[in-house]
Amino acid sequence: MTMDIESTRRVTDDDGRSFDELVVNIGPSHPSTHGVCRVIAHLDGEIVVKAEPVIGYLHRGIEKMAENRTYLQVVPLTDRLDYVGSMYANWAYCRAVERLAGIRVPERAEYIRVIVCELQRIASHMMGIGASGADTGAATVFIYAFEIRERVIELFELLCGARLTYNYVRPGGVSADLPDGWVDGCRTVVRGLPARLNELDDLFFRNYIARGRMKGIGVLSADDAVAWGATGPVARASGVSFDIRKNDPYSVYPRLDFEVPVGEKGDAFDRARLKLAEAIESCRIVEQALDQLEPGPVNAPGIPRLIRPRPGDAYDHIESARGSLGVYLVSDGSPRPYRMKVRSPAFCNLQLLSRLAPGHTVSDLVVILGSLDPVFGEVDR
Repeated sequence: MTMDIESTRRVTDDDGRSFDELVVNIGPSHPSTHGVCRVIAHLDGEIVVKAEPVIGYLHRGIEKMAENRTYLQVVPLTDRLDYVGSMYANWAYCRAVERLAGIRVPERAEYIRVIVCELQRIASHMMGIGASGADTGAATVFIYAFEIRERVIELFELLCGARLTYNYVRPGGVSADLPDGWVDGCRTVVRGLPARLNELDDLFFRNYIARGRMKGIGVLSADDAVAWGATGPVARASGVSFDIRKNDPYSVYPRLDFEVPVGEKGDAFDRARLKLAEAIESCRIVEQALDQLEPGPVNAPGIPRLIRPRPGDAYDHIESARGSLGVYLVSDGSPRPYRMKVRSPAFCNLQLLSRLAPGHTVSDLVVILGSLDPVFGEVDR
């Protein structure tokens, strides 16, 4: 853990007031930075004057590595992007490959993808809410949220044998059909989750101390959210009603009835609580998808192990737990991507820290960073 004083100096602000500015280095190995993120905080006493997020400590060159692997071999790399929501990264990449190669996914596989990714949204949001609880000193909330997340992770473990990086969604479908008894187990979980989520709402979001720690902290206006390229819960908490599942529908989402929760204040409280509302909607989506699920193949027929799309490019995006996750691919006709670029919502949302932190205390800085819900495997790539 590191929180080091780098320097002090006498400065004058825009109002002509002089003060001793303290420059503090927080991270990159610090639990409050939610990963390997370094924040250079310029302080006036305990008040943040400027906050500079410094990234790159988890850069593994995934986009470059993809150029030396076949299209199928790239799928496990995408697991390491948003490692709290690996199903999403699998799906976004596979949709780009399918668009590039003209692959049509069977209907049953589309429903399975929606089911697993909405379950992934619940698991990811529980991680985010649990972290917000830890940031505000509510350790019990962290345990409650992880107990809910564990129910989803157990379903994934039964599905593909993995608990974090799944390698489940593949070009043309999924790696395997749902195992016997999985549908009934999934129904049991999603029917019981809303009551647990409401209990979490009472425990945390209706708590006087939690509301005092998060309400009015890091307020982001709707105009700033749009101007800075924010998406997902970060933007919707500010009143920006944009969700790719509704605004650019894909897969079988047009057949499903669900609402897109939207906040009003755009503060840390709204950003955290919106995740809980989205998790409840995800339960509705999963139940509907299970009801509409019909027997059939889970992979497109005739897909070779070495996919060779015709020369060209393609872009596709989905609504991940953090926002608009897109993948751009360029093909030169070989069995390996010529170029791959990931549009990371976590990267775009993280830049808001420098906009939201000034004027708040150091403890508020931690709450604001957590409310942006960054995952640095996706930020740095």
